[in-house]
Amino acid sequence: MHATLPLLRSSEFPAIARKRLETLQVNVGYRCNQTCVHCHVNAGPNRTEEMGRDVVDAVLAFLRASAVKTLDVTGGAPELNPHFRSLVAAARVLGVHVIDRCNLTILNEPGHEDLAEFLAAHRVEVIASLPCYLEDNVDRQRGKGVFSASIVALKKLNALGYGRADTGLALSLVYNPQGPTLPPPQGALEDAYRSHLRREYGIEFNRLYTLANMPIQRFGSTLISKGQFNSYMKLLRDSHHDENLEQVMCRTLLSVDWQGYVYDCDFNQMLELPARFGAKPRPKLADLIGRDLEGRPIVVADHCFGCTAGQGSSCGGALG
Repeated sequence: MHATLPLLRSSEFPAIARKRLETLQVNVGYRCNQTCVHCHVNAGPNRTEEMGRDVVDAVLAFLRASAVKTLDVTGGAPELNPHFRSLVAAARVLGVHVIDRCNLTILNEPGHEDLAEFLAAHRVEVIASLPCYLEDNVDRQRGKGVFSASIVALKKLNALGYGRADTGLALSLVYNPQGPTLPPPQGALEDAYRSHLRREYGIEFNRLYTLANMPIQRFGSTLISKGQFNSYMKLLRDSHHDENLEQVMCRTLLSVDWQGYVYDCDFNQMLELPARFGAKPRPKLADLIGRDLEGRPIVVADHCFGCTAGQGSSCGGALG
C-alpha cells in the first residue's frame, strides 16, 4: 500500500485550536468483517490490533474525571473487540451518551445475533455506514452481498424501535462518494435515501450524514495507483471554505487509538500524527486526566482540507 503522509505534510491549512472537549472518540481496534475500498482505517479481517482491558479502564477513568458527555466508539468493527459491551455498559452507568459506528453486517455475524438488542437496551445511538441506497453501488464499494446483509440489519434495528421518532433510539446512515468527488448536498440526498429505502424495504432512519473520502490509507493508496491523488487534493483545496473551520470535529473531539495514544482526530490517528499536549511526543489518554485542553493547537496537514471542502465533512456529516 502506498504511503500518503509524505504527500500531505507540506500544508497551507489554516492554524486552528481546540474548543471545550465534548466527545471522546475511541478506536477499539482495526479488525473488521469487511474490507471496503474507501476505508481510511485500512480495516479488515486480518488486522489484529485491539484495545485491551487496561486502555478500556483508562477511557472510563477519563470519562469519570471529565465533563465529556459523549463516547463515540469506532473501529474496524468496534463490536468485535471483546471489551466492547462492558465499555458501553460502564459508560452508560456514568450517564455518558454512547455512539456505535456500526457497519451493519456485524449484526448478522455468528456470535453477534443479540447485538442489536444489546444496543437498544443500553440506548446506544447507531451511526451506520450505507454508502448508497442502490445495491450495485454498495457491493462495488464494500463487497458482494453487503447491501442485502445491511438491509437485514436495518430491519432488525427498526423492529427494536431504531429510526422511529417516538422511541429516542437514534439511527443515522453514512454516505461516502464512490470515488474522488465531493459528496452531494446532504439534505437532498437524505430525502432520496429516505424515499427509496422506505418504498423498497420499509426502512426508517433519523438522519443521513455525508462524508468526504479522506486521501489516506486504503483510499489514498488507490488514488495514487490510479494517478488521481494530486487532482483530488486540488479539488479539496480549491473547495475549501473558511467558515467550516468553526465546526470541524477536531475542535471538540479527542481521538484515542487501541493503545491509548491520543490524536486530534481519527484521520490523524491513521496517519500517526499524535496530538501535542506537552513534552511527551506521543501522549496517552491517562496523561490527560484532569487537564484542560481548551486552546491547545491542533495538528494539521493537507488531508484536513477533506473536512473543510464544499459543504464540509465531519463525524456528524456536512458542516454547512
